[in-house]
Amino acid sequence: MTAQAPVFAIVAGEASGDVLGADLIRGLKRIFPNACFEGIGGEKMKAEGFKSLHDMERLSVMGFIEPLKRLPELLNIRRSIITRYKTSPPSVFIGIDSPDFTTNIELKLKQTGIRTVHYVSPSVWAWRQGRIKKIKRAVDLMLTLLPFEAAFYREHKVPVRFVGHPLATELDSQPDVSEAREVLGLSSNQPLLCVMPGSRSGEVALLAKLFIAVVGDVTSKIKNLHVVVPAANEARYRQLQEILSAQNGSNITLILRDSHLAMAASDAVLLASGTTALEAMLLKKPMVVSYKLGIITHTLVSPFIKTPYVSIPNLLANEMLVPELIQEDATLEKLSHAVQGALSANDRRHLLERFDQIQSSLKLNSGDLAAQAILELLE
Repeated sequence: MTAQAPVFAIVAGEASGDVLGADLIRGLKRIFPNACFEGIGGEKMKAEGFKSLHDMERLSVMGFIEPLKRLPELLNIRRSIITRYKTSPPSVFIGIDSPDFTTNIELKLKQTGIRTVHYVSPSVWAWRQGRIKKIKRAVDLMLTLLPFEAAFYREHKVPVRFVGHPLATELDSQPDVSEAREVLGLSSNQPLLCVMPGSRSGEVALLAKLFIAVVGDVTSKIKNLHVVVPAANEARYRQLQEILSAQNGSNITLILRDSHLAMAASDAVLLASGTTALEAMLLKKPMVVSYKLGIITHTLVSPFIKTPYVSIPNLLANEMLVPELIQEDATLEKLSHAVQGALSANDRRHLLERFDQIQSSLKLNSGDLAAQAILELLE
């Protein structure tokens, strides 16, 4: 490793982290044009010249039970990353999201003198706030996407930089409804619902059948409704294809990726809580947010939740802008009613005004700001 060719070790655990990683790499390249980038990442990061040492999909697990089933594999991957970078220290190690996996790597590497950065705050401000002690020991710099997160870290004396969200800029120039439908080959004069049951296997297993049942109920009440279901990757496409094959879904179009285009084309979105809710907000779409955890996971997690809202739009607005139907509230009847409301809402002015205000607060040059903060850390 030389000053002319710094090595940036980056580990991203899922699709949203891949987007952020690619944006960060572009920002770092502008400062360090000869830099090397390696670790674990997805297709978007690879397209920027990133070398992935393991399949990112293997890290995309949720809850408590699924990670336990894959624990030996996950531990082996983590051990191999720690060993590699203890042996050949990078200029900096950057963990993107996936805190249960990446924070442990950051802690081990920081103990050996390697600078560490964590990009995307864990929801420590919402639940399990005691994690802040470990984060403080593990990271030299926290990069947050949301403004209220930075305030929490400053309060706890953790070095932090709010960098905004790259999606706030990226999704500001998406095609309009007619153009998006034309690209996808969908009718321009039918009501269209976009259904997104998650990007991880466990999410889809818990939510997809329920969401498809909701589609069936809403279809019986809204004439000519068409539904588009974008799969996050090929594995999710096969999983959803199998679920849909058991349903009478003649009005459902399953597509591979193109989730932003599918949302842009739609009148409303039914989605699993997560980054997708932020994306739907930035695309100015009425939405219904839902989520389910396994019974054991929910029992363990629920006592530690400290926030009144789950979805990012509601957290940022500090009000119930969009319906949230979580766990026992995620029923066929309640979801169907909420989706019908989202599709037929006439007065959306307040919703769209708030979406615009929130987007403005997040619309920064995130990759460049994050890269500049990392430069200052290295200096």
